[in-house]
Amino acid sequence: MAEILILYYSRTGGTAEMARQVARGVEEVEGMTARLRTVPSVSAVCEAVEDDIPSVGPPYVSLDDLRECAGLALGSPTRFGNMAAPLKYFLDSTGGLWLAGTLSGKPAAVFTSVSTLHGGHESTLLSMMLPLLHHGMLLVGIPFTEAALNETRSGGTPYGPSHWSGPESRAALSADEKRLCRALGRRLAETARRLGGA
Repeated sequence: MAEILILYYSRTGGTAEMARQVARGVEEVEGMTARLRTVPSVSAVCEAVEDDIPSVGPPYVSLDDLRECAGLALGSPTRFGNMAAPLKYFLDSTGGLWLAGTLSGKPAAVFTSVSTLHGGHESTLLSMMLPLLHHGMLLVGIPFTEAALNETRSGGTPYGPSHWSGPESRAALSADEKRLCRALGRRLAETARRLGGA
């Protein structure tokens, strides 16, 4: 089985639920499996020291997770139209993989969660694509042939799924948002399989 790494950061649970839905889509593709990983928080004052294993949820990501994956789905909440600092902090540590070309030619996709309808869904997704392009990854989005993209009244973009969590970040994923997450997972896994990842 080839693995798709689903790497995300989540504070209120919306991005984590999206990651689980993307994983479901990945595992609908024969010969493919999902590996969920997260990143620790960072401190604005000094470098935070976290336990090696988080108290809840999936393990923290390692560079080996990136080396071993057949494809990558990257998820983050929106922070002023950009990815969250903990995810960017981890990506900034991947220079050695960049120099070696480890991720070059592998497919990648992005997803985001945001508390306001016009809070930067698409700009966050685009910001997450930039380091992936520098790594030589092949970006996969959601085509408009996916019916939920034309029908959604909440989150969803051709750049990748998005979730509108509401002003207090309490709204559950809508049915369309879940469908779009699973569609992205399937598309990413199918692309990895076609590229020889399985």
